[in-house]
Amino acid sequence: MRSDMALEITPPVQAYNAGLFISRGNGIHPERTIDSHELIFVRSGRLNMFEGRQQFKVIAGQTLLLRPGRRHGGTAPYPPDLSFYWIHFHLRRTPASARPAHILRLPSLLTVSRPDRLTELYRHFLDDQETGRLTPLTASRMITLMLSEIVDVRPSPAADHEAADSLASRADLFIRLHLSEPLSTSTIAAALRCNSDYLGRIFQKAYGYPLTDAIHKQRHQKARALLMDGELNIKEIALACGFDDAGYFRRLFRRQEGISPAAFRQLYTHIHVNME
Repeated sequence: MRSDMALEITPPVQAYNAGLFISRGNGIHPERTIDSHELIFVRSGRLNMFEGRQQFKVIAGQTLLLRPGRRHGGTAPYPPDLSFYWIHFHLRRTPASARPAHILRLPSLLTVSRPDRLTELYRHFLDDQETGRLTPLTASRMITLMLSEIVDVRPSPAADHEAADSLASRADLFIRLHLSEPLSTSTIAAALRCNSDYLGRIFQKAYGYPLTDAIHKQRHQKARALLMDGELNIKEIALACGFDDAGYFRRLFRRQEGISPAAFRQLYTHIHVNME
């Protein structure tokens, strides 16, 4: 006697195709009007776009959400270092009698707080798309996770701590821009011309974890992103993330992920790439 349970699931988002665009340094995004939403996530370079009367300069780590029925296109030729993920999707109409459990407010342009996580979602989608494992339900689930991820913005401290918040943000940006260099609370404080103890305190208060943890987190996130891109070897990735010893990098990565960097990379071998 069968005891299967039948579930009827109507996803709120219907995802279609996705891909990774890599520029050759020529061409420009075509002007067009499409009937679906498009979520673009820039991984390197800068994408110059317009939608309607708005113009956007989307840099690495930012997303651009294009709406259906609005004309969009490029405002400048593709730079040679540009690459970005893209995905098309539709939002299903919710019956007027149905009350949504949660509403996501999605601005056109956003800076992603966890770019490695969004990259991982795109790569999973592309892998399943290329290998034929992508189903409408899993596609909907992944685009929903992508949209949830881009609005996962870290709350800023109270207004009366704006100066401290600004310094903490500068420290966070400094780490992102200098991951390949030796970093510590004292070296960052010296670069920002402030007291290292004070910087450590205001960073902890603003972000909820120590400055040294931020260095480790961002190095690990960059390593994941570079492994998923597949363009550098393990030693080059270790150096790009601030590790002189590739063996030490491998041990730390395995401790964090439970698998080696090479095994992690093998999870992301299939990808749909388009060029101009």
